[in-house]
Amino acid sequence: MMDGKRKPETEEEAPPEAEAAANDEAPAAEEASAPDSADAEPKDAGAEEFDPLAEQAARIAELEAEAQALRDERLRALAEVENMRRRSERERQEASRYGATGLARDLLGVADNLRRALESGGGDGLLEGVGMVEREFAQAFARHHIARIEAEGERFDHNRHQAMFEVETADAEPGTVVQVIQDGYLLHDRLLRPAMVGVAKAPETAEAEETGGEAAETADPD
Repeated sequence: MMDGKRKPETEEEAPPEAEAAANDEAPAAEEASAPDSADAEPKDAGAEEFDPLAEQAARIAELEAEAQALRDERLRALAEVENMRRRSERERQEASRYGATGLARDLLGVADNLRRALESGGGDGLLEGVGMVEREFAQAFARHHIARIEAEGERFDHNRHQAMFEVETADAEPGTVVQVIQDGYLLHDRLLRPAMVGVAKAPETAEAEETGGEAAETADPD
């Protein structure tokens, strides 16, 4: 004999009491999960927020500093290269200008001997030949910018003259070159050898007269 109450076969056919029990359990589950959400909110609020603009600004500042350092280094390198170029150019010009200094000094003695031979006299042929050699030397000196110092009659200059003795004379002002013992030479504006000279000084009698005159002027009350 079959029971008058048919057993529900599906969930839709569950009695109203079962649905009420399920509804009662749902709020309890939500209340159980609520504390977890409450605990999570303070943790997110305390975390430091990521700012991409600030990071980009810091990176830009760092790159600009590096670029400035590279520019400064490049300018220093260029300045050093320019200084080296100028120094090399100056040394090259000096080497070209004064490179024949040693040769020029060696030729000075030859020029002196030729001049002595000309001044001593001798046969006409010898005199003419020596004169030709001296002219050739003068031309070679001129090509290499070697010039003889004209000292006689000039004011004594310690940069170009070397005083060997003094000559008492009233015919020249004191301190004037009156005799040349050995010629001096210049290479461009550089001294190769000073001229050895005799320098004029006032005669002793003139010095005594000047001294006596000064003493008389001092003694005279007027």
